Amino acid sequence: MSSRTNIIAARFERAFDAEIRSRFFRGLEFAGPEGDPGWFGPGSAVWYVHSHLPTLLLGLVGAAYIEGLDPSISWMAYDHSRIPERVDGVPTGGIDPEGAAVRLGHSLSFFVGTAYGSTATAERLARTVRAMHHTVKGTRPDGLAYDADDPDWLRWNYATVVWGLATAHERYHRRPLKGDDLERYYREFVRVGEALGGTDLPATKAEVAECLEAYLPRLAITPIKAFGTGPNLRDSKTKPWEPGSPFMDWAARDMLPEWARKLALYQPPNPVTLRLRRTTLWVVLNALHDATGPLPEFRQARARVAAGVSAPVASTAPDAPDPVLSRAEVEATA
Repeated sequence: MSSRTNIIAARFERAFDAEIRSRFFRGLEFAGPEGDPGWFGPGSAVWYVHSHLPTLLLGLVGAAYIEGLDPSISWMAYDHSRIPERVDGVPTGGIDPEGAAVRLGHSLSFFVGTAYGSTATAERLARTVRAMHHTVKGTRPDGLAYDADDPDWLRWNYATVVWGLATAHERYHRRPLKGDDLERYYREFVRVGEALGGTDLPATKAEVAECLEAYLPRLAITPIKAFGTGPNLRDSKTKPWEPGSPFMDWAARDMLPEWARKLALYQPPNPVTLRLRRTTLWVVLNALHDATGPLPEFRQARARVAAGVSAPVASTAPDAPDPVLSRAEVEATA
């Protein structure tokens, strides 16, 4: 590894530790207990896909974009999330950088923790997310109720996430899984959706694509979505690599299925510019991964099972009702 690469890796690790690990990985166990495979274990497609942090991040950005095409999701975030900027409690239409950073930190801890953490760690993370979902209920401005525990919402949310992570992996990973190996990722990841209370979840690439398109009649571009995408971001001061920047907005829209591109009025640039953008993003993502390597949590998990693994859990689905907690109580456990 060159001295320049060492510098990049050191800077990234310091930043990740200060901004993500120290804040959002507290209490998560990756080094033990010895032999515990967690929810997936060595040799799994999930371990492989999630070990490439840059494409994992991009996948989450893409998932958040397509997820927000559901008006109920837009209003859930508007009413309950810390992402919208607020003055005296009233949303301004802008994005709160700290709120967005908190959302990203919790998402990373969840998808790294459920992939590489001990079984107890994965279960703890799932309980926390389910508890937060239980608090997200309300009414849209058009009078329709929303509920984050609704089975249809859980199926849509699951499909958007697995689609985003798998699509970013396919397009931008240096050595992406293909064919049956990629299908294995879709099958394995169902465990995450079931742990969050999802049922009747799509378990193949084709099923996920079919599931997403089936929701088209209920999708729409809300004012919230319109104000934060496309030409409305031209004057954004957000750094190119940050969520909400014009470049990341392009990257997310460029991954969308054709029907979703039409809904979002996405007009790809000319073929030369499109190829240049995709190639640049591919180079940057893989250069960052090559410089930093897998996260320490991944390396700790490999060491944890180096001598062999115990039997994995039979099911990740909740086996009992969750206690009713307030949002403040849930956040105190996160």
